[in-house]
Amino acid sequence: MSDSTQQPIAPKPNAPSDQSTGAANRQVPQPSRKTLHWWLNKLLMPVMIIVAGMLVIVAMGLAQRIGWISAGDGTATVESSAADQVFTCPMHPQIRQPTAGRCPICGMALVVATAGGADLDELSVRIEPAQRRLAGIETAKASRQPVFATIQTVGAIAIDESRMATIASYVEGRLERLFADYTGVDVAKGVHLADIYSPDLYKAQVEYVETRKSVRKMTSSSLATVREAQTRLAKNSRQRLVELGMTDEQLAELDDSETAKARLTIHAPIGGTVIEKLAVEGKYVKAGEPIYRIADLSTVWLMLELYPEDAARIRYGQRVEAEMQSLPGELFNGRIAFIDPRVEANKRTVGVRVEFLNNDGALRPGDYANATIYLPIGEQGEVYDSELAGRWISPMHPQIISDTPGVCTICGMDLVPTSQFGYSDKPVEQPTSLYVPRSALLMAGSSSVVYVEITPGRFEIRSVVLGPILRDKVVILGGLKEGELVATAGNFLIDSQMQLAGKPSLIDPTRAIVAQRERKIPLEFTEVQVTAVTGEAGNELEAMFATYFSIQQTLASDKKPSMSDATALHQLAMTLESNPDLPNDARTHLTTVAKHSEHLHHLDLDKARHEAFRPISHAVVSLATIVRSATARQSFHHMFCPMVEGGAGDWLQPTSDLVNPYKGREMLRCGEIIHEFSANGHRPEDSASKPHDDDAPNSHKHSGT
Repeated sequence: MSDSTQQPIAPKPNAPSDQSTGAANRQVPQPSRKTLHWWLNKLLMPVMIIVAGMLVIVAMGLAQRIGWISAGDGTATVESSAADQVFTCPMHPQIRQPTAGRCPICGMALVVATAGGADLDELSVRIEPAQRRLAGIETAKASRQPVFATIQTVGAIAIDESRMATIASYVEGRLERLFADYTGVDVAKGVHLADIYSPDLYKAQVEYVETRKSVRKMTSSSLATVREAQTRLAKNSRQRLVELGMTDEQLAELDDSETAKARLTIHAPIGGTVIEKLAVEGKYVKAGEPIYRIADLSTVWLMLELYPEDAARIRYGQRVEAEMQSLPGELFNGRIAFIDPRVEANKRTVGVRVEFLNNDGALRPGDYANATIYLPIGEQGEVYDSELAGRWISPMHPQIISDTPGVCTICGMDLVPTSQFGYSDKPVEQPTSLYVPRSALLMAGSSSVVYVEITPGRFEIRSVVLGPILRDKVVILGGLKEGELVATAGNFLIDSQMQLAGKPSLIDPTRAIVAQRERKIPLEFTEVQVTAVTGEAGNELEAMFATYFSIQQTLASDKKPSMSDATALHQLAMTLESNPDLPNDARTHLTTVAKHSEHLHHLDLDKARHEAFRPISHAVVSLATIVRSATARQSFHHMFCPMVEGGAGDWLQPTSDLVNPYKGREMLRCGEIIHEFSANGHRPEDSASKPHDDDAPNSHKHSGT
């Protein structure tokens, strides 16, 4: 047997069979050495790179700490950033300074507020110059001037119906001659218009003439009844001629000549323009048939149609300015003569009639006009007209206005006071109103806000109370002051920035409304003029101040006022209030003190501070600027704390050692000295907006305890 021949190997005792061994191998496959070697080669290189990178980073850190490697440009960047830092107070964001320290108002530690850092004012947002240019933000000042609303509409010139006349035949007959023989001819009052031949008129004249002759022929012996009957017949015959159109002049001529005529001349009852010629010469007309229509065009109407809401804002006599389509650039002034009391059912409009004087004939019936109705308005929408105040006006022709009673030169009616139409009896000046451009107002539902630029780049949300809203202006009744800058373009971007910052916005301005109601600035006094009070009243006045100071100190120590102090303050205020020698404004403040001090000792501490002591303090601070005892020598100090809930945290102290009666021990030193009032009214020191040094004695700041 050759060497390559393989001999079978006998199985070992107790060894498992081949079948069982194969099954075991299938259940737990064992990797081969070749596979492990492949994985080691695959992972070794990445692991080595990671380890090497970590070693490099650790080595650079150690070298930098030891000083082998410097920070280079990074240090300069940090220093530059630190140099640009601005520090502000979390509670008073108007405090901004380049160094760290404490707030001069409340004493809290200042925090960093860089240009792009925290914005601590919850009612405003800062817009950077680059953002402002991109958004196209524009501002305008809130102005106070007389404001006019205008209603613009289109109408047509029409004939004044009250100055039209129809010339008709009084008798049946034939028109023999027409003197006004074409439409448009101007005629004067009383001129001849037509001659008419009428047999009936001739018969009536003959009857009248014969009757008059019969009356003259009667003698005194004639029966009285017959004479009376003939006289009555002559009178009736004359009246018949009047009814047939004969004038007084024509009757007088007939009486003189006693010759009947078959032809009657018709005269023009008014002067004007023939607007219609309804007959021709030779035509046989019946009694009452029209021949001419004449209109006096010295006054014309402009017929307008207004929406009911616009018609409700105008009144009789209101001034209207119109520009005719045929006379561009030329303006005509008229006044409203009639406002239809009904709303037209189909068009839902109200007819308005405006009267214009047209002595030169420039206004032609049928011409169109663009009309503007001017409505001078006050803050609440009242209508004024200085031209009509205290004057007299025609009830039919509002162009006729007089300073004294009289009659209308057009219709002869008595003039009436303009007060009957809602105008003032006395001349009034046009009231001024605070307004902003219409584009400055943002409205959503019942919310109306504007954005005020309180400092360059910082816009504050301001909820406003609206007056009349005009086409390009909005009258502001509250929430804004004259001269403040409001955003007129880009204000929606500002509002979106407020929303993104989680601040009040147009969607929900509730927080802004509440903040506006809270006065965060101290009471202001333009002047201090103290009246010296002598005698017992002066002593009572100083005693009242002393009692108030006792209550102020009690509240600052977190205690309720005593009954004796509250009662004494109430009684002193009541006594002084009834003293006629004190100035009226001082007595008004004393009434406030008496009202709120009566039950001061019955209230709990919080209500005593905010519901009673606060109005008492406002009155007492004001009193210190009005009255003092003639023997007083001590100065008083006006204090203010902006942290008082609800705002208006003013009070008075006899010394500069500030103790806060609204906060007590919680924030005993929170506040600042606003004014110092001397006993004689001279203000020796005005420390408003002057922060105290941290190391100065009696530096009245919030200590943080």
